[in-house]
Amino acid sequence: MTIGERAARLREFDRDLPDQQGTSWLPPAHTLTVWKQVSKINRTVIRRLVRLPASRGVVDFSRFSSQSPGRLISTSGGLSAFVPHPLPPKEWRLSTEIWPLLNEATNRLYLLEGIGRTLPNPFMLLGPLIRRESILSSRIEGTYATPRQLLLFELHPVEPRDHNDPESDFEEVANYVEAFRYSLESQLPLSLRLIRDWHRILMQGVRGKDRTPGEFRRTQVGIGNPDDPRFVPPPPQEIGQCLDSFEKYINSSTSGLPPLIDCFLAHYQFETIHPFLDGNGRVGRLLLSTMIQIKSGLTKPWLHLSGYFERHRQQYVDRLFAVSAGNDWEGWIRLCLQATISQAGETIERCHNLQLAYRDFMERLKGAKGSIRLAAIVESLFSSPLVEPRALQRQLNVSYPTAQKDVDRLCDLGILELLSGPEFKTYWSRRVFEIAYAGVEPSPTGPEDSPNPSPTSTPPIGP
Repeated sequence: MTIGERAARLREFDRDLPDQQGTSWLPPAHTLTVWKQVSKINRTVIRRLVRLPASRGVVDFSRFSSQSPGRLISTSGGLSAFVPHPLPPKEWRLSTEIWPLLNEATNRLYLLEGIGRTLPNPFMLLGPLIRRESILSSRIEGTYATPRQLLLFELHPVEPRDHNDPESDFEEVANYVEAFRYSLESQLPLSLRLIRDWHRILMQGVRGKDRTPGEFRRTQVGIGNPDDPRFVPPPPQEIGQCLDSFEKYINSSTSGLPPLIDCFLAHYQFETIHPFLDGNGRVGRLLLSTMIQIKSGLTKPWLHLSGYFERHRQQYVDRLFAVSAGNDWEGWIRLCLQATISQAGETIERCHNLQLAYRDFMERLKGAKGSIRLAAIVESLFSSPLVEPRALQRQLNVSYPTAQKDVDRLCDLGILELLSGPEFKTYWSRRVFEIAYAGVEPSPTGPEDSPNPSPTSTPPIGP
């Protein structure tokens, strides 16, 4: 029986029942009626009714059309979980209205690729891009760190005292950066093994480290409030088959769909399967960036969409759910294409501004004493705009006084300035920082070492 037919039967069943409170049986706005099959005896279906808050939308059959790309199955606790059908969607085609957006998104993506190829060092753009993505993807899930906090944490990692320690958030975001770097260096193809490796790195030593890092879940979960989940992904006994089909799809080239569309379909599918106990959103967006690189034939993962998803968080959640409920692939694809156009455009502008700064800095170095060593320091600023003389001493294999003199020369040239606040003497390139992290956080001009504004509580993302 399809979801739509099941919903219709439910409504008919409801109308035949007397109201125990003397009013219409149709549930009030804050409740809904869930229909669960308990057993079958001689083809007679015995059903019981379970009343749950309406926010448990996934078990509200009336919100699911007969075209829904999945099925609802009963789980323990009286809930119904959604199990998506394998990709690609059956009997679905891109509408003519989507093609102009797809063309613009594709053109911007390959313009970004062309610009990236001209960089003297790809990490002058990739370094900031990966940190931005790590910060914003984590922020969607309620983990907050500013660019300054992350950069300082990378210079001096501190073991968090407990999960309430602000350093715990910094470590989570730093783990995301590390997972991205692992992806760049790994020789593994797109696979479940690579996805598990990302998850293991992401969860190392932070909240969630006791939730089977690197392993697919073996228990049922709900997304949102544990006592009132807004979405219930597949039960553990269904995950193996779901992931097997998923792995085949992300490595297939026979869908007949444009590469970007394949990536967006896969992102929906991964978030809907929700294979881990924790960290699914961040792993899913890391997978999205990696898939876009591979499927589109890019030299590096230049495009990251978390900045757009974070700014349009509710729409991101709603569009994911609309696919599950009503087969609204077009709404989801449209959102992802708009994100691609926006993020590619922002990245192109950021790359242009970083190149201008690089050329300006190199021009200032002309004629400066020790310019070869100074040029190496300047180039490293575009990967990380914070500098410590002690760290330079090790990196350049020079004495501390020599490292300090190099930093002083760069200060005299207007490239570096002392950063107030940190315990250890630290310098920064204000210009590079403000270009690289514009829109993520205001530049650190105050005296505080580790500003940690309290984030607004944000539930995990899910369909």
